[in-house]
Amino acid sequence: MKDLSIVVPVFNEAENIPILCQAVHEALSKLNRTSEALFIDDGSTDGSWEKLAEAQRQYPEFRLIRFRRNFGQTAAMTAGFREATGEIMVTLDADLQNDPADIPLLLEKIDQGFDVVSGWRKDRKDRFFSRRLPSIIANALISKITGVALHDYGCTLKAYRRDVVQNIHLYGEMHRFIPALASWVGGTLAEVPVNHRPRRFGVSKYGLSRTLRVVLDLATVKFLLRYSTRPIQIFGKIGFFFGLPGLLMMLAVVLGHGSFLLFGTEFAADLVKRPFWVITPFMLILFCLQFVSMGLLAELQTRTYHESQNKPIYVIKEKIGFEG
Repeated sequence: MKDLSIVVPVFNEAENIPILCQAVHEALSKLNRTSEALFIDDGSTDGSWEKLAEAQRQYPEFRLIRFRRNFGQTAAMTAGFREATGEIMVTLDADLQNDPADIPLLLEKIDQGFDVVSGWRKDRKDRFFSRRLPSIIANALISKITGVALHDYGCTLKAYRRDVVQNIHLYGEMHRFIPALASWVGGTLAEVPVNHRPRRFGVSKYGLSRTLRVVLDLATVKFLLRYSTRPIQIFGKIGFFFGLPGLLMMLAVVLGHGSFLLFGTEFAADLVKRPFWVITPFMLILFCLQFVSMGLLAELQTRTYHESQNKPIYVIKEKIGFEG
C-alpha cells in the first residue's frame, strides 16, 4: 500500500508525455511519501502508449493501463481509482495545463483533515468565450443544483482520500461531479488556487459540444443526490402535478348536470358543449398514473442496482508495471 497515487488519464497527448512524465517524477521525488503514478491510455492513436512505455522504463514508480478503445475520461479515472494502491489519490490532466508542482498544496489540505481538495484555476489560460465563459456558467449551475459550491468543477487537479472515492461509482461524464458525490457520502471539501498553463501541444478535447452531455449528467447527479434510494418521490410529485387538476376537472364534469345549482345553467351547458372538459381530465389522470408507475418501476430498478454486482465500464488491453 502506497501513501499517494497519481491518476492521469491520457488520450492522444504524445507530444506532452515526455515533459509530463518528467514533471510528475520530479514532483513525487520531492515528497516524503511512498508514491506511484498511474497513466491510463484511453485508446490513444497517436503513439501515446509507446511514449508512456518508454517513460515507464525510466521511472519504475509509473504503472500503465491501456484501454482497447476510447471509453472516456470518466472510465479512465475509474480504472485508475480501482488499480491505485495509495491512501490518497490525486488526479491530473495529461495536457500540461495542470502543474504537478501544485500537488503539495492539495496534500497540505488533505493533511488538515479534508476528504476532497479541488484545484481552482483562478488565473485560467484559456479563451474566454469558448472555454472560460461556459465554465463560469456551468460552475454556477452545478453549485446551485448540487448544493456544493466550488469555483472550478472542471479542474482535473484534485485530491481524494481512498475511502471516499471507493464508495463512488462513475458513469458517463460524471468525473467532474466527484466533489458533489463525495459530499453526498459524507466527505468534507476544500478548494485551493492552483497554477494553470496554456496548452503547448495537441488539441483540446473539451468544447461547447460537451455542454449538453454535462447538463444531462448534472440531472443524473441531482437525481442521485436526492432520490437515488427513493425515486418514487420525484415521479410521484410529477404525477401529483398532473393528477390533481385532472381530478378537479373530472369532479366538475361529474357534477355537470347538477352544477346549475352551484354555478348556474350556463356553466352546466358549457361542460356538455366543450369536449375539452371531458378529454383533458382523463389525459391528466393518465399522465399521473404513468409517472407513478414509472416511480414504482424505478424503485424496483433501484433495488436491483444496489444489490447487483458492479460491471466495468471499460476493457483493459494490457498493463505495464503491475508485476508482483
